[in-house]
Amino acid sequence: MVRFLVVPQWQGSPAARAMLLVDGASAIAGDLPRATTTVLEAPVEAGESLGTGVRRLSALLRTRELVQEQITSDTVVIGGDCSVTVAALNALPGGTDDLAVVWCDAHADMHTPETSPSGAFSGMALRALLGEGEPQLALSPAIPAERVVTVGVRNIDEQEIDSFASVTNLSPADLDAPDSLLSAVQATGASRVWVHIDVDVLDPAEFSGVSSSLPFGLSPAALASAIRTLRAELPLAGATIAGFAPRSPADAVDDLGALLRLVGAVA
Repeated sequence: MVRFLVVPQWQGSPAARAMLLVDGASAIAGDLPRATTTVLEAPVEAGESLGTGVRRLSALLRTRELVQEQITSDTVVIGGDCSVTVAALNALPGGTDDLAVVWCDAHADMHTPETSPSGAFSGMALRALLGEGEPQLALSPAIPAERVVTVGVRNIDEQEIDSFASVTNLSPADLDAPDSLLSAVQATGASRVWVHIDVDVLDPAEFSGVSSSLPFGLSPAALASAIRTLRAELPLAGATIAGFAPRSPADAVDDLGALLRLVGAVA
């Protein structure tokens, strides 16, 4: 049975209104089955960098501990900011030796503390899955780049280009072919897959509740269809849906249809 773990972490976000992520996580949680949903009491304080280049590191480390206490196989993690995936994979039952990661995001998230303009860990999250960046947060053992498939990335900083080139990337147009995602993941040789969705991967014409929207994104229907095709052939070890930051309760209602479509696809 799929479990839902709601992680209202905001401290990894660079957004000026990062705490809207707490409201977004709560809005999604309200439509999940109570019997199989656990809501973590993530730290509310900003936290300290602890002498590193990662802002609010102490709060991120505390949230990671809470996630590790709760994570099981077949867990759908609801963020919060998108770096909650790093915490989940750090404690994934069975390890990650046979795992591919599908990273659906508008941003590359390939910075390190040395290159990040904001110091926000969400912009370093995918690089951390590759085992690089701040040692206290980087995944160990790492996910090899050849087992990472990114989807919908359309904002890449110059400092991220080389690292981003090491993974397989599918554009929004690639998902016009229903089996393109499945084929890319099968090519990794993995026997399980974790699907990470930062909702800013969606096109702003169809989804508005994000801190920094970018045009020419995916439709919820296309993404959900690709994930269902993938799941029909390869088991999901778990999934993340993160980045929902509605500016008002009314805005949250407008986007919940798309969110529940994605929840249905991964769960």
